[in-house]
Amino acid sequence: MPENLADAWYFTDQFSSEILFHNRLLSHKCRTLDPESAAAYYIPFYAGLAVGKYLWSDYSPKDRDQHCEMMLKWVQEEHPYFNRSNGWDHFLVMGRITWDFRRSNDQDWGSKCIYLPSMRNITRLLIEKNPWDYFDVGVPYPTGFHPSNPSDVVLWQEFVRSRERHSLFCFAGATRGMIANDFRGVLLNQCRNSAGSCRVVDCGGNRCSNGTSEILETFLDSEFCLQPRGDSFTRRSIFDCMLAGSIPVFFWRRSAYYQYEWFLPGEPESYSVFIHRDEVKNGTLVKSVLGKYSKEDIKRMRDKVVEFIPKFIYAKSNEGLGSIKDAVDVAVDGVLKRMKEQQEYGFKW
Repeated sequence: MPENLADAWYFTDQFSSEILFHNRLLSHKCRTLDPESAAAYYIPFYAGLAVGKYLWSDYSPKDRDQHCEMMLKWVQEEHPYFNRSNGWDHFLVMGRITWDFRRSNDQDWGSKCIYLPSMRNITRLLIEKNPWDYFDVGVPYPTGFHPSNPSDVVLWQEFVRSRERHSLFCFAGATRGMIANDFRGVLLNQCRNSAGSCRVVDCGGNRCSNGTSEILETFLDSEFCLQPRGDSFTRRSIFDCMLAGSIPVFFWRRSAYYQYEWFLPGEPESYSVFIHRDEVKNGTLVKSVLGKYSKEDIKRMRDKVVEFIPKFIYAKSNEGLGSIKDAVDVAVDGVLKRMKEQQEYGFKW
C-alpha cells in the first residue's frame, strides 16, 4: 500500500453510515438554513444505532420501536414542513439493512419503524434495501478507506489498477454450520480444492466484521472475489473487494444489481461476473468459469470497477472531495433528483 495513504485507512464499522452522512450534510454545499427554499429535508436520526442494542438481547418490541416513534412524534409536532408534504420531501439514513426495521408482528426480528404510518413517504437510505419498495434506496456499505482529497483517490486508483495479482480468485467468509447445504461451504470447498488459483480468508467468529489487513491483501492479490449472500442478500465485502480492484462474482442478483443503482455501473457484465448458485450446487466449477476470461476481459472489467471507486467510498473530509463525487454526493444528487421528479409529476402519497 502507498505509505502516504496510510492515514486514509480506518477500522470503520459497517453500520456507521448514519454518522458519516450526518457529518457531511452539516457542511454540504447544498445545505440551506432557510427551510422555505429547501428542496429536501434531512432528518438527523440514527435509526440503526438506536435499534442496534435491542436486537439480540431480551428486550421487548416496545423497546425496539420507542426511538423511531419518538422521532416521528417530534417531526410531526415540531416541524410544519413535514406535515405540509406528509413527509414526501423528507429523507433519512438508516444504517442497517431494511429487514431490521420491518417487523410484521411482535414475535419477529427487528423494529417496525418502516411500517409506522408516518414513515410511509420518507425516503430511506439503507445499506440493503427492499427492491420492491420505492422509498428504500440502497447506499454502499462503508469501507475503511476515507480519503481526504482528490489526489488520495487518484493515487489509490492507480495503485489497484497496476497491482500485480497472483491468484485467479478468492473468498473471504465463513460457513454457516447450522444451515443445511450451506452455499458458502460449497464455495469454500471449491476454493480449497483449487490449489494455486484461489485464496481463502476464514472469517469464522467476528474476525472480519470491520475489515482486516489480511482481507485487503487477499483482494489486492486476486483477479476475482467471490461474493455469495451474507446473513442477508448483501455484505460489506462487496465494496471491500471492489475497492481493492478485484472483480466481484455474484450468485444472487439481489446482492448488488437490484441494490445500488446510483453507485454501480448499469451494465452488470461490465464490472462483474454472475454465476447462478444452482449451477454451482449442481457441479459447475467456479474456477472453470473464471478461467475462460481473457486478460483483456479482466482488464476491461477491472478498469470499470476502478472507475467507480469514488462513487462508493465515503470521504474523510467534511467538505467532501471537491471535483470528485463520493457516495454522499451521489446520494444527495439522487435524493434531490427524485424530490424534483415527485414535485413535477405529482408523485405523492
